Amino acid sequence: MKGLAGNQTRGIITGSVLDVVDNTGAKTISVIAVPNYHGVHGRCPAAAVGDIVIASVKKGTPEMRRQVVYAIIVRQRRPFRRADGTMVHFEDNAAVITTEEGETKGSDIKGPVAREAAERWPRVAATASTIV
Repeated sequence: MKGLAGNQTRGIITGSVLDVVDNTGAKTISVIAVPNYHGVHGRCPAAAVGDIVIASVKKGTPEMRRQVVYAIIVRQRRPFRRADGTMVHFEDNAAVITTEEGETKGSDIKGPVAREAAERWPRVAATASTIV
């Protein structure tokens, strides 16, 4: 059995602030929207590890600040269950800035990356130093 990101516990809602763990120049981003999220009326759109989100850069270099970017969530604090039954959670909420198709913009990812994100996005897996 293979864990799919679509079945994960969604721990990142719109408005959440994430650390950026690549070398694009952004430090923190705030989630604006979750593409392809289909909830019910009145529910906050939410994302999980391995999902792509649209976000605004809040802190970083002057060129990056206030830009709207696509990002892939690579870590979340909210525990989620893997297919083998283990519960996984990280110390922080973190993302990697990408293009709309999932190509990473940075050339380095600091810290561990969840296996769910690495399986779903091959370019993130290639750039990651550690996959947990």
